[in-house]
Amino acid sequence: MSLDLDKARLMSALARGKANWGASYDRTEHLKRFQNLKEIIKDLSKKEWLIIHKKPGYEAISLNPKYKREIIEFIEEQIPELKGMIK
Repeated sequence: MSLDLDKARLMSALARGKANWGASYDRTEHLKRFQNLKEIIKDLSKKEWLIIHKKPGYEAISLNPKYKREIIEFIEEQIPELKGMIK
């Protein structure tokens, strides 16, 4: 499976499942099903598409609402069956 597809799946899980845009965070421990999670988070945070929230006991992530349009376009490009489903 390609890394771009994993990125799209992670972001769609954040966007669709819990509407994690901006101040709504999800702990990374809840996303362990993604094999390359650390690499995905590192790459997406370089693009500023993810906001990383670090606490002493855990790390949490959220999608950056500043890049909402670009994130949705990327997800729909990688997973065409989600076209029009992410808001």
